Amino acid sequence: MQNDRNFPSLTVIIATYNMPHWLEKVLWGYEHQTHTDFDVIIGDDGSGPETKAVIDRFIERGKLQITHLWHEDEGYRRQTMLNKAIVEAQGEYILFTDGDCIPRADFVETHLKHVEKGRFLSGGYCKLPMDTSQAIQEDDVRTQDCFDPKWLKAHGLTGRSQLRKLSASAGWGKFLDTITPTGATFNNCNTSAWKADLLAVNGYDERMQYGGPDREIGERLENNGIRGKQIRHRAVVVHLDHKRGYKTKESLDRNLAIRAHTRKAKVVRTAYGITSNREM
Repeated sequence: MQNDRNFPSLTVIIATYNMPHWLEKVLWGYEHQTHTDFDVIIGDDGSGPETKAVIDRFIERGKLQITHLWHEDEGYRRQTMLNKAIVEAQGEYILFTDGDCIPRADFVETHLKHVEKGRFLSGGYCKLPMDTSQAIQEDDVRTQDCFDPKWLKAHGLTGRSQLRKLSASAGWGKFLDTITPTGATFNNCNTSAWKADLLAVNGYDERMQYGGPDREIGERLENNGIRGKQIRHRAVVVHLDHKRGYKTKESLDRNLAIRAHTRKAKVVRTAYGITSNREM
């Protein structure tokens, strides 16, 4: 595809923490996008030297413009890192994803095709089991075999709803996005928004840990008149399997309470975001 100058400038923000082998597969995906006019920020929540080695290798390959943002590992501070990445982003439009989500070749292009003022975009993912995740090699990303339902089924993926997203044509995907009962929520593995809109709500709430911080920023965007738009059957990533040792009942309960307050009080701008409450 020839890159369209009418598209807004774009930064892809990839959140990661100590999953270098998965991040490598993800970066292969961004090297094979149909639309190539974007830069990448890797928001690293304190990973070790193996992750840096992977990133340095991709910088040396020269196919992607990569900025590696890193801070010390002081526990789960993903939202703090994402706020740093938002501020650093060169693009006027930002696409958020994770270091365990390989993008299909049309991923960036699809997000840019559906950009609208006053909207954020909510994409979809196909969740893979561990055996399938481990089976994916660089050639499978280059050829796009790892997005082929037949290839995935041959390598252990089951479940019709997962495969439906990958098999949908553009027209059928639009139809499915129109009729799906699933809401167009802000999902950090596959969501995009205008940088100005993210700054207006003061970014992520840094009090929040695992379990809904992306949904909460989306709810504040909605409170500020920025509505979600569903593209989950058109903008697709495959989600690699991994453990979630940072998932705790305490963090989930605290996050649910923050989200309930955001909805009830119609909070727009968090006091615990890019500009902290001590500075406001």
